Amino acid sequence: VQLQASGGGSVQAGGSLRLSCVASGRTFNSFGMGWFRQAPGKEREFVAAASRSGLTHTADFAKGRFTISRDYAKNTVYLQMNSLSPEDTGVYYCASSNMWSSRSTRYDSWGQGTLVTVSS
Repeated sequence: VQLQASGGGSVQAGGSLRLSCVASGRTFNSFGMGWFRQAPGKEREFVAAASRSGLTHTADFAKGRFTISRDYAKNTVYLQMNSLSPEDTGVYYCASSNMWSSRSTRYDSWGQGTLVTVSS
């Protein structure tokens, strides 16, 4: 699977961004998708995942603020991020997996990452 992420940028605290990740190379409904992020000097962490059928799982820190969704017609997974804070700053990666998981080791294809910067 090849993944192309986009949508990052700079935003003020309280603002919103929507990240997109276009998948190609396999039938879109045959694999799970996830979003991870990595802040400067920190390890990569799970943000949200969507199963093949669209079931979702969101990290506690993102619940109520971030929403993952899939558009099967566009082979795209989205991450809608609202009420952003400076702590959300980092590089956001999309990834695909044959399993639906919050563990990064379960994912075998990764996008190039898109930078999100939130200023106070």
